[in-house]
Amino acid sequence: MMKVLAFDTSSKALSVAILDGENLLADVTVNIKKNHSINLMPAIDFLMKAVDLKPADLDRISVAQGPGSYTGLRVAVATAKTLAYTLGIELVGVSSLYALAAAADFEGLVVPVIDARRNNVYAGFYKNGQSVKEDQHMDFADVLDVVKNEEAVMFVGEVANFHDQIAESLPQAKAITVLPSAYAIGKYGQNLEPVEVDSFVPNYLKRVEAEENWLKTHKENPSANYVNRI
Repeated sequence: MMKVLAFDTSSKALSVAILDGENLLADVTVNIKKNHSINLMPAIDFLMKAVDLKPADLDRISVAQGPGSYTGLRVAVATAKTLAYTLGIELVGVSSLYALAAAADFEGLVVPVIDARRNNVYAGFYKNGQSVKEDQHMDFADVLDVVKNEEAVMFVGEVANFHDQIAESLPQAKAITVLPSAYAIGKYGQNLEPVEVDSFVPNYLKRVEAEENWLKTHKENPSANYVNRI
């Protein structure tokens, strides 16, 4: 079976898991605001030692590719690329929103959200574990409008700031705060084709704020490489 290291640092929470096929060997989730760049590798090292695995035992890295926190995504993708390249193993990227949707056991539309501030969210739309609409960066009012005709809706993820809006617009909908599951990322990632490590980049879905501010006073030139990404 395939031994997989999976992790997600796309939000406040940090989640790491080690799998042997679909069998979860070990996982850890930390849900406090910490510096992921400092804590990710120690968490990986701790779990690897806990299950008596060496880096050379791994077959694949499965990482939450985005959307989410810009800093968190850069940390995850840079770490994943470095490990995959150094160890000569496969790399796959999984939606950070899938990592939230997978926590819901619900017959209906599951809407995972990551709070993007100012009433904006990164939102996904899932039925039976499959995406039915592309991940998007949206005003939460627009998310509510998209799902208003659905018979059964469950919002999951970073929903704390949106309970009132949900209750007012969709009183029949459910809303549950859940944490990302690196285990789900690891399982799903085993069904994906490996990516080219060098060209693998975060899926931001939205420009960084500095870039948006720059574009307010400059005309965008598609051929200009004025922002460097990982």
